[in-house]
Amino acid sequence: MNPSPLLLSNYFEGEFREVVQAEGEFLIASPADLRDQVARFRWSTQDVPRAIESAERALKAWRRRSPEERFAFLRAYRDALKGHAEEIADAIAREVGKALWEARAEVQSMVAKVDLSLGEALAWTTERHLPEIHGEIRYRPLGVVAVIGPFNFPGHLPNGQIVPALALGNCVVFKPSEKTPTTAYWMARCMHEAGLPKGVFNLIQGGVEVAQTLLQSPALGGVLFTGSAAVGREISRISLDHPGRLVALELGGKNASIVLGDCDLERTLRNLAFSAFATTGQRCTATSRLYVESSIAERVIEGLSRITRELEVGHPKGGHIFMGPLISEASRERWLAALSKAEQGGYQALVPGSATSVEGHEGWYVRPALHIAPHAAHEVEGYSDEELFAPDLALYLVHDLDEAIARSNASRFGLVASIYTARREAFDEASRELEVGLLHWNRPTTGASSRLPFGGLRASGNHRPAGILAGAFCADPVALLHADPTAAPPQWPGMR
Repeated sequence: MNPSPLLLSNYFEGEFREVVQAEGEFLIASPADLRDQVARFRWSTQDVPRAIESAERALKAWRRRSPEERFAFLRAYRDALKGHAEEIADAIAREVGKALWEARAEVQSMVAKVDLSLGEALAWTTERHLPEIHGEIRYRPLGVVAVIGPFNFPGHLPNGQIVPALALGNCVVFKPSEKTPTTAYWMARCMHEAGLPKGVFNLIQGGVEVAQTLLQSPALGGVLFTGSAAVGREISRISLDHPGRLVALELGGKNASIVLGDCDLERTLRNLAFSAFATTGQRCTATSRLYVESSIAERVIEGLSRITRELEVGHPKGGHIFMGPLISEASRERWLAALSKAEQGGYQALVPGSATSVEGHEGWYVRPALHIAPHAAHEVEGYSDEELFAPDLALYLVHDLDEAIARSNASRFGLVASIYTARREAFDEASRELEVGLLHWNRPTTGASSRLPFGGLRASGNHRPAGILAGAFCADPVALLHADPTAAPPQWPGMR
């Protein structure tokens, strides 16, 4: 174990800067082994305005650079990510508790996102000329943009907002989750190694107090947030005092998968287990509600119960493991309390979820849970209506697709769903009727593509999809109209 945690600092004005007048300190221990002290950092709300001012000073020169000049810096950032890929993956595995194979895949996604943002994604913010009306559509950066990141994908998710924002001429102040400061440090280090001009990218570490101070600044032209619905509501509330600010919210889900009797059962079962339990259930796209057509229910219950019981839980670097721990003791206790509510409320545990231990490591490990409801409309407050962010799946029996769609839509969330069926017409029906931002056909709910939009409805977001469209909420469209130099002077009734 590492006896000397990495001492982290903020990054603004082109330099890593120690906090001078600290208001508090965080010590980050790995949720996979509490003896592994990953990092510590001091925080101060007094550094927030300094970071914002750093971004404001850099903004005019940055937005006036040509796109290709900005892209060159971002490609250098991409190359720095590649050069530090293993160190970043190690940081993610340690501070999130994510299996190392998954942490490495996250870094690969970060690298790929740069090329996508500077290539195919630009089609959504490309200037257009309309000669028939002597008009143009151009895009103006929002200005100084705050990116507030989550813990579960501490690199990939904020990276998917930071890169498009910078590419389109904004300057960024990044506030990562206080649970995952080390990944953010590596991102700042890669930006520094890429030679970005001072103030273009800034990093402020801290918790709620730092985030609130950042959000209260009138200098922000945009806030890009990934996280829970509750925090999203608070960001919206604070931003009411700044009506010109763009707020893009990528929030949680209580996602449903629908299994019909004609599905490929073996593939379906494996996809369902991955959807529910990957990243220890700590994905906004995780399946937590499963609607199964009665004709196939017995086989689904038997097969999924077996897979759930046999999933390998262990230390992130432990080799052949599927999932590591939950992020914290509080997360584990909150989930165990929800399980108790479920069983008291009539859900039957097919595979009981529980706290568990891993030999040689003291961490927040759990075994995944699989429950079955007494009927398709069964609800228990605090269990079936909340995003639990844990490895939990509740199974409901339905008569047909219509009932499954109705039950899937009976949720305040609307992020993602999957349908498992051999029939194209069933998929088309689901695509018309399911109230979600993403729909998968015979694929896990957790398998988003950066070449498609990503975002949810209702409590899952505010209709500002990320993915391929991220650039569209990083710049304002501006309409330009030119006079026709060949036309006669204008004339209007009553004007001589």
